[in-house]
Amino acid sequence: MQKLIRELLRLYLLPGATPDGLAERIAGQAFDTIDLAADGLVRAMVIPFRKMRTGDEAAHWTLLCDVANALQAELDLPAPAVSVSGLDGYGLWLSLATPVSTALAQEFASLVRAAYFPDVKSMAEPASTQVALPPCLNQETGKWAAFIHPGMGASFADESGLEMAPPLAGQVAFLEGLQSIDAAQFEAALALLRQKHGTAPAATVRVVSAAAPAGLLLKDATLDDIVAFLHAKNIEPTFRHLLPGN
Repeated sequence: MQKLIRELLRLYLLPGATPDGLAERIAGQAFDTIDLAADGLVRAMVIPFRKMRTGDEAAHWTLLCDVANALQAELDLPAPAVSVSGLDGYGLWLSLATPVSTALAQEFASLVRAAYFPDVKSMAEPASTQVALPPCLNQETGKWAAFIHPGMGASFADESGLEMAPPLAGQVAFLEGLQSIDAAQFEAALALLRQKHGTAPAATVRVVSAAAPAGLLLKDATLDDIVAFLHAKNIEPTFRHLLPGN
């Protein structure tokens, strides 16, 4: 558990943060949310993708993939983490190497929404700093919120959570290779988004590569792919942890 807590601290919590009850949440003994912000600063953003009431039942997953790909290919940002909420959809987790004001983080998340899914009314609310940090048990549904291998995402379109607690080693494996967005990357991406909406001059924007980086999220993995990924991390998976409802 300590390895997982270290990864959560490395990626999403402010320096020096020691949230009360974090180990209890991971063990499924508590489900109260954690405030990512303190003293007006934050170093993580969570963009929710909730299940849509009409249309394709996997539309929210497809949309998440499109946004995750755009963050990497168009804004030149490192790959985000992906989670299932245990309730009603997914979360896209962006980690910042340097804390920014909550107002700036809210602006960034709002600009991402305006740029890539402005017409999806069910996701129009602002991103909140008060979050259920995975892994944790959703007491309303009895399902677990957890970080997932991006290639597994489509299989959770109708479930949005795990029936059983995820193996902690697997949660560590999904996080330990992720990198935080450094200050220069964040400033450049914010400038590009502002320019896209007419709030910044072109001179403030650096050129980003048009070529798609490797490892984008819009790529369903096979079960063999996921098992191979976990084996590379010296983790022996069980099928009940890889597939929802089993």
